Amino acid sequence: MQGEKSYAVKKTITYISISLSTLFGQFDLYPVTDFFGGGIGYSPMYINIDKLPATDLLKNVGLDPTKFNSPFVVHAGEGFAHMTGKWRIGGYAGIGSSSISTVTSVVLYEDANGDGIFDTGENNSDYKGNFDPTIEAKITLSLGAGSIEYVMPVFQDLEISAGALMGLGRLNLSIDQYAANPKWDQMFDFAYGSKAWVQNEDGSDSTLTYYYAVSNTDDGEPGFSAANAPGVMSDLSGTFFNFQPYVAIKWQLLDRVGLRISAGFNKGTIGQGRWKLNSRYLIGDSEEYTLQGVSFRTMLYLGL
Repeated sequence: MQGEKSYAVKKTITYISISLSTLFGQFDLYPVTDFFGGGIGYSPMYINIDKLPATDLLKNVGLDPTKFNSPFVVHAGEGFAHMTGKWRIGGYAGIGSSSISTVTSVVLYEDANGDGIFDTGENNSDYKGNFDPTIEAKITLSLGAGSIEYVMPVFQDLEISAGALMGLGRLNLSIDQYAANPKWDQMFDFAYGSKAWVQNEDGSDSTLTYYYAVSNTDDGEPGFSAANAPGVMSDLSGTFFNFQPYVAIKWQLLDRVGLRISAGFNKGTIGQGRWKLNSRYLIGDSEEYTLQGVSFRTMLYLGL
């Protein structure tokens, strides 16, 4: 009887030991020795930009800056590799864009005093043509950066890291406007002539109206077509140093496939007078702009 009890105790202890070994084997901590690995994959970045450039000036030509994509998405590729110990380096490159547009109405008027501006009392009539001027603005953000981070293993397939993304960024603001001399405010002048905000008949929102001077409004000015109105695409761009501290979680889903999620704060500044027209001419009176905001990156990678 005593032998049977001893056998049962030994069997129970053995069973518990095997169970604990199997359980903890699924969540082994990383060894204290160095570990190696790396990966590459698609890594979109979502930036909640605090304020877009030239917001008030864009509103002045009838555009609504709030309709730009928010969060702003940068489509990119990212790679990483262990350097030594628990330090990891990486690279990031991507580009993203968002655009908005508006269509103006057209009014023909007789410029009685020859000042090139529509004055109250001058004869006018609505333009009945098929094409109206279109104003479009497009923001493009390009990033190229390197990263360095410190890895803190949690389990065999799960780790947390903290680091920084540092590199160069380029912001382009393209607008279909007239530009003579490269002066900041003139980039946002209305390119088609005299303009005014005309309230809708129902008393709701106002509509941006383009006034075109003609010699006689009675016959609709034969030969005039809004489709022939001049259109010039002016590209305003600035280069900046981009810095983004972040924390990340990396989860190895399969032997060679994993998911990495990071959150940080992105910041970069284009100095006053450092904007360029068509990538050639510095605009001396251009405003200083800081691109900043909370950012998130999600990366599905191939590697370890």
